[in-house]
Amino acid sequence: MKKTFFILLQLFLAVSCASAVYGASETPEELRQLYAQSAVLMDGDTARVLYEKNGYDFMPMASTTKVMTCILAVENASGEEIVQVSAYAASMPDVQLNIREGEEYYLKDLLYSLMLQSHNDSAVAIAEHIGGSVEGFAAMMNEKAREIGCADTHFVTPNGLDASDEGGAHGTTAADLARIMSYAIRNEAFLRITQTRDHSFSDVKGSRSFTLHNANALLDMMAGAVSGKTGFTNAAGYCYVGAVRQDDKTFIVALLACGWPSHKNYKWIDTRKLITYGIRHYEYREAGEIPDLGAISVEDGIPVDRGWADAAYVNVQVERPKEDLRVLMREDEEIRVEKEYPRAMKAPVAKGKQVGKVRYLLGDLVIREYPVVTAGTIEKADYTWCCERVFGKYFHGAV
Repeated sequence: MKKTFFILLQLFLAVSCASAVYGASETPEELRQLYAQSAVLMDGDTARVLYEKNGYDFMPMASTTKVMTCILAVENASGEEIVQVSAYAASMPDVQLNIREGEEYYLKDLLYSLMLQSHNDSAVAIAEHIGGSVEGFAAMMNEKAREIGCADTHFVTPNGLDASDEGGAHGTTAADLARIMSYAIRNEAFLRITQTRDHSFSDVKGSRSFTLHNANALLDMMAGAVSGKTGFTNAAGYCYVGAVRQDDKTFIVALLACGWPSHKNYKWIDTRKLITYGIRHYEYREAGEIPDLGAISVEDGIPVDRGWADAAYVNVQVERPKEDLRVLMREDEEIRVEKEYPRAMKAPVAKGKQVGKVRYLLGDLVIREYPVVTAGTIEKADYTWCCERVFGKYFHGAV
């Protein structure tokens, strides 16, 4: 009995070890040592998550918040607008530009201050100018987040300093943060600001002058670097979100809680690992041919040849652009096609009527969706046709 017990125990341990090894193999070898507590690698063109480590965990995001602040500013205001500094904006803690209450600056210059050197006072001045108040601007930030598909993000401040309100704590997920950057890099003004290496300016009166240098080390670290934003608070740790474009492939990396002092460079190590993994393992592949859907029956319809068949039929087809559908995929991934359309309809049926859809999926993500439309017209059976049919059967035995 005791011998049997030990045999069963050994079998259980063997199975458990095998399961553990299999589970570990689901994480690519080169990504098993990421420093970040939460990380995402995203296809910047489709917002598809290619790899994630706790990528849907809600966490503080520090100054990566300023990506949203910047994109809202360029979408809702002109860079030539004049921003007056409030006492509240001037009171923000480091990192700051050290603007003073009552001073005036051009919005475009404060945006360089915001994104190149992450100044907290500039962020509040921008927010108050566009949103009327920090609270009003935060409402705009949350609305924009929902608009672009961020389901787990809550903004309280425009600069990323840790805070809470009745809606919860200021924070996001790595997946949502990557999605925000994916959206932002489609804006030319945003790219122009975040790709600038150095910028000098003065206040509107010309009383004070400033020179800024871009703190995004990725611009000099990797070929094809597009944009990026760093962040740090005591609660958030070091954070980063950045984009790289190589060979028509755009990758977004988002990192949250990627070390605390004195591990400031962990974020650059993780970013390089994730981007390199994407470049090595993902290529564009064709999604496949347009499926042939055939025909569906049409109740009470007149056959196209006005014959005596008991049922009419209409062909249906996928209305898809002629351009090839190319998707960024690993070699072991496959596109699957889901078809959704009725097997029967009622007359009348007009040509070009949408009756369903076809989806191209990678895993659970819908890559593309196209309408299924009718390829012809089927008229409803009328009195004249019914008479023709009856007389045809009676005199000719037609069926």
